[in-house]
Amino acid sequence: MEESRKMELPAGARHILQTLNGAGYEAYLVGGCVRDLLRGIPPHDWDLCTSARPEETEGCFAGQRIIETGLRHGTVTVLVDGDPYEITTYRTEGPYSDSRRPDFVRFVTGLEEDLARRDFTMNAIAMDLGGHLRDPFGGADDIKAGLIRCVGRPGRRFQEDGLRIMRALRFAAAFGCEIEERTAQAIHENRAMLDRVAAERINAELRKLLVGQHAGAILRQYPDIFCQFWPQLGPLVMLEQHSPWHCWGGWEHTIRTVEAAPAHVTLRLAMLLHDIGKPSCKSTDEQGIDHFYGHPAVSARLANEMLQALRFDNHTRERAALLVGRHDMPVPPDARVIRRRLGQLGPEAFFQLLEVKRADSMGQALEQVRDRLAEIDEIKMMAEQILAEGQCLTLKDLAVNGRDVIAAGVAPGPQVGRMLNALLDQVLSGQIPNEREALLKFIAGRQGPV
Repeated sequence: MEESRKMELPAGARHILQTLNGAGYEAYLVGGCVRDLLRGIPPHDWDLCTSARPEETEGCFAGQRIIETGLRHGTVTVLVDGDPYEITTYRTEGPYSDSRRPDFVRFVTGLEEDLARRDFTMNAIAMDLGGHLRDPFGGADDIKAGLIRCVGRPGRRFQEDGLRIMRALRFAAAFGCEIEERTAQAIHENRAMLDRVAAERINAELRKLLVGQHAGAILRQYPDIFCQFWPQLGPLVMLEQHSPWHCWGGWEHTIRTVEAAPAHVTLRLAMLLHDIGKPSCKSTDEQGIDHFYGHPAVSARLANEMLQALRFDNHTRERAALLVGRHDMPVPPDARVIRRRLGQLGPEAFFQLLEVKRADSMGQALEQVRDRLAEIDEIKMMAEQILAEGQCLTLKDLAVNGRDVIAAGVAPGPQVGRMLNALLDQVLSGQIPNEREALLKFIAGRQGPV
């Protein structure tokens, strides 16, 4: 299929296409950049394919900065104005013994053979300098139809590299596409291929998937895929909840909270895992109502283990586990409590906790939580005012320090820290103002051991 398109290309892409064409070689933009152009999305990466062999490509760009790290597989990266353009010789691929990379590649002279090795039809489209498409597998039509379809036999594509399962789900979550029936069936049938994929690679796709606008739909349709690399999700998928607060089972509640959370990877992870400990904490009273006492702490422990297994960075892992463990922490619209929580968690984590509480409420029976949602808005406004006023929240905010405490008569040592904490407690509770004279007066009047 060949179709003309008028699209604005960066000067670097035009330069590379013109240079290769001028030297007598075929050259096309290919893959994700063409897909994004057809979707009206600015591409982030620029990949090209060419009939030129790697050494011929290097010869075309002699004198320019070249990165040779992909030469073994036929890829030369040319930097133009600091931007990288990956240029790969037309190739076919041998078997994937490690289920990730081909054992060998064979350079070919025809573009269609190169396109046939790619994962999905939407990524198997090439475009020349004039905007003409080479689309032998109907990828442009699939993009218009919002369909993700494997090139060739779906099972073979996923057996070559199990990460393509996660890529299909990620594209569906990000683009709002449906996954074609045979492709979807092959995803379920080949989910065990994920066992052979490095944790870091699953991590990278999961991050992008979870912040996709349609992440909830993918979680609903493919729970078995997520259970493949996180088997701890299995009991939650099956969990029933008989409670006035919940009108959905554990998995549907979880999905709705993910959908309700801002598209931030830490918040989406926290919502995905916030109830992971519920199945092991479930009890049912004489009235048939289910309870899940202690589940936040169990969920936090499991979340930490699961995120560690997928090699999440420490900050994301620790913050998500913190939010999971504190998601039921009481935060009433009381300035004294809000100050304490701001001091305990820090402003960033505190406001994230409010988002977690909001999302958790939106995954429950709405008639039960309508007032709670309004209360969360009130708490947020109060917290913002406290911060705007520069109110005391931590020891470093106190109007006195350790030297002042010692000068006021407290013996050096542990007593100084205890006195400072007592001062902070008095300030946070509103008993005394955070003023130097008032704090020193409190120290002078304190009786007994500190």
